[in-house]
Amino acid sequence: MTMDWVLQCSACGKAGETAGLPTVCECGQPWLVRYPDRRPDPATRAAIAAARGMWRFRPFLPLANGEEPVALGEGDTPLLPVPRLGSRIEVPGLLVKDEGTNPTGSFKSRGLSAAVTRAVAGGAAAFTLPTAGNAGVAAAAYGARAGIPVRVYAPKTTPGTILAQIRSYGADLRLLDGHIGDCGKASRAYAAESGAFDLSTLREPYRIEGKKTLGLELAEQLGWTLPDAIIYPTGGGTGLIGMWKVFQELSAAGWVRGPLPRMYTVQAEGCAPVVKAFHEGADHCTPWPDPWTIASGLRVPGALGDRLMLRALRESGGGAVAVSDQDLARDADLGSRLEGIDFAPEGGAAIAAARALHASGVLLPEEKVVLFNTGAGWLYRDPTELPRG
Repeated sequence: MTMDWVLQCSACGKAGETAGLPTVCECGQPWLVRYPDRRPDPATRAAIAAARGMWRFRPFLPLANGEEPVALGEGDTPLLPVPRLGSRIEVPGLLVKDEGTNPTGSFKSRGLSAAVTRAVAGGAAAFTLPTAGNAGVAAAAYGARAGIPVRVYAPKTTPGTILAQIRSYGADLRLLDGHIGDCGKASRAYAAESGAFDLSTLREPYRIEGKKTLGLELAEQLGWTLPDAIIYPTGGGTGLIGMWKVFQELSAAGWVRGPLPRMYTVQAEGCAPVVKAFHEGADHCTPWPDPWTIASGLRVPGALGDRLMLRALRESGGGAVAVSDQDLARDADLGSRLEGIDFAPEGGAAIAAARALHASGVLLPEEKVVLFNTGAGWLYRDPTELPRG
């Protein structure tokens, strides 16, 4: 089957081979998917709007004619006005993109649907990956959907409900002391030993393509316009990188016009390598020692996509903010109580960042600001500890 896309190294620019199971460039940096022969026509927007799910954006995605994706109905998550929350934190034009409504409870559904789709087409017989939590749930679910076994390495400190979800989809779950970086080493060793395909963040090229549908949906939901600013809780950073990539693709295709959004990353004070590198003017991150935060999705001490994240932040004119666990927990609770959205700790971090960015004069009252709740709060709660009526 002919694929009308190519791979280009994000660092050295070298072209890569799309056939089989591509991993990373020989220089060690991630591939980016390019579509040199595609010219998506804005006239097709009506047909896209009439379909459902993230794969309706086929003109922008790595799917050849006649192929069907490994899908569970991911995408089409709501973009919600939050007037009470916006008033409380003095950001009146605030909107929330709620990714907790995805099939596996988080934005990871998008990236893993794309990664598993292409890996199955490339001949993968087994999968492995490390996780801070939600990626493991999604990998387990999409592996089950494809009928392919999945091994997941997770820190023992991962929330219990998330671990239970991983097991419920039949994955081989291995719990380790340490953080996701330690799990990554174990997963890569297993891949080398067993031949299982490594689905780690940015160690294959297609999770970005799934995650970029965040930006495609956002543009569509805003009438093919873009917001002034986006606040995104960042661990591995695939969604941040993917959105910045697709905004440029949309602009080049004439689907949107005008300035692109300023991109702001938010991390926890206990694990903020991107924030530190951004403010130091560095082009890469130094791994964070002893990472800790209750927002397990932000507990990523050293991301392979660090250079791409920093590039997106700077090219967009955005920035980077670190917030405390106390503040992110407070604002997750505040947002849920005021707006009825089930904010995960990472979503609470985005609210806390919006509050801080307003206080520093970065967000203006007249601006349209979108923040991401990247997963459902229930995944982080132990049901045995919930109050009983």
